[in-house]
Amino acid sequence: MKRILPVCLFFAMLAAPEAVFQGAQDGLLLWFRTVFPTLFPFMAVSGIMISTGGLSVISALFGRLSSAVFATSGNGTFAVLTGFLCGYPAGAKTAADLVREGRITREEGAYLLSFCNNVSPGFVINYIVLNMIGDKKLIMPTMLILNIVPVALSFLFRRIYLKGKKRFTDPGAGHRCSADKFNFAVLDRCLMDSAGSVVKVGLYIIVFSVLISLGDLTGKECIVIRSMLPLLEITNGIAMIHDMFPDPGISYPFILGLTSFGGICAAMQTKSMLTGSGISFFPYITQKLAAAAAASLLGFLYIRSM
Repeated sequence: MKRILPVCLFFAMLAAPEAVFQGAQDGLLLWFRTVFPTLFPFMAVSGIMISTGGLSVISALFGRLSSAVFATSGNGTFAVLTGFLCGYPAGAKTAADLVREGRITREEGAYLLSFCNNVSPGFVINYIVLNMIGDKKLIMPTMLILNIVPVALSFLFRRIYLKGKKRFTDPGAGHRCSADKFNFAVLDRCLMDSAGSVVKVGLYIIVFSVLISLGDLTGKECIVIRSMLPLLEITNGIAMIHDMFPDPGISYPFILGLTSFGGICAAMQTKSMLTGSGISFFPYITQKLAAAAAASLLGFLYIRSM
């Protein structure tokens, strides 16, 4: 099966070069216009902060609150902020970077990944609510649902990783926690690392945009293929759900579920960010599916109550 799928994809691309071109173009434009300018600055600055010890400032400002609510260590506070504010896969990259740099333990990194890798508020407000759904009244409930779900699930997930402890603590002296001075070498390293990560994200977006374009072309008469396509990539997927179900009473719960899960493309981006960190990918998928189910259910209950 693993050999057959690439062969089938190859011949499908040969048979529909226009769809491949359109999908690749759409993915490239999405990355260039939205993802790159959104993610790259945050990833670059995050890398500089982790390398130069700027985490101590974040810990001093928000560490107590994060520790009280999420049971994180001081350094883990930064992953909470990026995970809820910067969008996929910034939270995953930050957690993995902190583990690789010895700033947090692998267990805390896995715990942070379980709830700190989400869509950005700007994407939710501008694209989902205003552009797709077109109802300003849904801004607040949508934001609340998509943020309350991971926060609530963090209380469940932490029991798996804390193993009886009250909260995570920063690694001891035996771990590599030295900070570099900010200079050109640090800046250059962080820029190159961030650029590589953002380019990798873009390549995944292009690949999945091509798959969606091919699937949309070949699956017009197949309800199974049509229903599975939105799972591939979140931006295109939300638009597909909106087109299939114009009634918000039907589409809203599905959109919230997909948004909370992130789509297969975001999952693959996340997996690529975990390389070398030792954080397992499979638990992350199960945790995101649980979040998707919870968000979809809350969305259904809310839209029915209106």
